[in-house]
Amino acid sequence: MLKTIGSSSTEQELQKLWFLGKQEIEKLSAQSALFVSEKDTLVEQVMNSLGNASIRTVGPELIFGKIYDHIGFQVIEQEMFRHLVISRLAFPLSKLKTVDYLYRYQGVQLDIDAVYRFLDKLNSSLKAQVEQVAFTHTKKILENNLSVVFYDMTTLYFEASDEDDLRKTGFSKEGKHQHPQIYLGLLVGLGGYAIGYEIFEGSIYEGHTLIPFLEKAAAKFNLGKPIVIADAGLLSMGNLAELTQRNYQYIIGARLKSESKTIKQKILSTSWEEGHVVNIKKDDGTKLVVAFSNNRAAKDQHNRQRGLQRLEKQIKAGRLTKSNINNKGYNKYLKMQGKITIEIDYEKFKADKLWDGLKGYITNTQLGAKQVIENYKNLWHIENAFRMSKTDLRIRPIYHRLRHRIEAHVCISFTAYCIYKELERVLYKEKSTLSIKKAAELTHNMYEITFTLPESKHTQSKLLKMDDLQTELYQIVQKNF
Repeated sequence: MLKTIGSSSTEQELQKLWFLGKQEIEKLSAQSALFVSEKDTLVEQVMNSLGNASIRTVGPELIFGKIYDHIGFQVIEQEMFRHLVISRLAFPLSKLKTVDYLYRYQGVQLDIDAVYRFLDKLNSSLKAQVEQVAFTHTKKILENNLSVVFYDMTTLYFEASDEDDLRKTGFSKEGKHQHPQIYLGLLVGLGGYAIGYEIFEGSIYEGHTLIPFLEKAAAKFNLGKPIVIADAGLLSMGNLAELTQRNYQYIIGARLKSESKTIKQKILSTSWEEGHVVNIKKDDGTKLVVAFSNNRAAKDQHNRQRGLQRLEKQIKAGRLTKSNINNKGYNKYLKMQGKITIEIDYEKFKADKLWDGLKGYITNTQLGAKQVIENYKNLWHIENAFRMSKTDLRIRPIYHRLRHRIEAHVCISFTAYCIYKELERVLYKEKSTLSIKKAAELTHNMYEITFTLPESKHTQSKLLKMDDLQTELYQIVQKNF
């Protein structure tokens, strides 16, 4: 044992110790000179002056901070907001752990009580500004092409079990029916670039949010009357009638099995093959576009078979009761035999095979069938936005209880998504093999060292040498922003 450098259980501290240890090994391994040179003495003095506080993590600010400024969020003159957004991108933690992370790895001191006071007023003071910056950036990226917009909703659940006027138990897309939740509505342009968002109480019917959201967005952003594309979950006769009345054009996913008997007979009497598309005029003047895909047919059959096997397993275990007989998911295949026996209606299961591979779209536009389908396919971008927010940015579960803090949390996450999406765009543009998630991880151990020169007493800061992937990411960001 020649020398002990130190010990730690965290990756960041270990990286710092590794750097110091490597310097010591090189020093011990080198051929010893007869006399120690003056330069060596000066270097040793510098190294001896270094401590943990001399090395800090700068990757998140170098990468995400640069994009934050480029998009235009620097106009928000709140340093705490910047720290909370960038921390959400690098290390999505609770607010308490975020404060600890900022102090330990970036040398930024925030008082947790000051953070909570800031959250209490953040949404009312910054939401409109955040959305305006995001919208302006989206217009620039899309070259003012906002003729088509996409709307969807998701649920965000809470760990706390008590309800209030915002957090309500309701239908959960996450299967967290016992947890209070809120609805998050998101409006994006082509490619998934953010326009705006709204928060709704957790028990609301999602179809009732579409018109109020569009009217509010149109007033805020002067959107005019773009073509609105939304999922079948937002489909209702009232919605479609009101969209038409307000002169909106739309493309909405159709529920084919809920169509009239005449239309269903027409669909099932068609000889379907790969890529075949039909247009059906409806009595209300709209158009139903139906398309068939072999891949979708295979997926539909696989899902039905898996659902059937799950039901068979539950029946065998005696876990199903009369209350399970409903139209939720594959429970529609259940029926009562006698007064107490639950069994599977295999005829109903087989009849559903006729619908495998079919997908419907309802529209009041003059677009051709292929254009309708191609536009609707872009809806996956908004689904991807929710996935990124929930997994990479960990927008949920939410631990806040007070309404204004919940709204502040969503505002921070929305801003973080805008930055995340912009980084994804330039990585694709530069044909980088880095995934967006890998890029975020690479920022964790980009370090800067601060030292004082022994003679001049000048203090300097230098970036430590990055590995190849970190260098690639850094150069892409420097080039594009």
